[in-house]
Amino acid sequence: MPNMDKRDHIAPCGLDCFNCSWFETNLTDEFKREEAERLALSIEEVGCKGCRGEHGKCYWAQGDCATWACVEEKGVTYCFECDDFPCGLLAPTEKGADYPHNMKVYNLCRMKSNGIEAWIEESALIRKRYYEGDFVVGQGPIIKHE
Repeated sequence: MPNMDKRDHIAPCGLDCFNCSWFETNLTDEFKREEAERLALSIEEVGCKGCRGEHGKCYWAQGDCATWACVEEKGVTYCFECDDFPCGLLAPTEKGADYPHNMKVYNLCRMKSNGIEAWIEESALIRKRYYEGDFVVGQGPIIKHE
């Protein structure tokens, strides 16, 4: 997917929807079957168009997304453009560490400091380091097998 199209699949909170295993263009038949069985869904219910494609209705959000409502109200595209960035809506939690939501502020800071195009190029590695890296104090996540 070209970077211009990827821009349409970046959530306001900084999630890289285009890298998500649930994103519609990343789905395989096997993944859909496994997730449908695991979550007691129909195969047709597995998949997501990304936050913007779903108008803020992320599958994993339990109810309406307060972050989506906030950026709509403030008239910004990404949270880093807001005068209140970072705010409590982006706060990480250990209980959510299995999901990429703890990467939001880091992603937004990288977008703000390096530009969205540069962040798109590094986003897959950021995600890989998050999920596969070992926590090393003072060094960030380290992938040992590289």
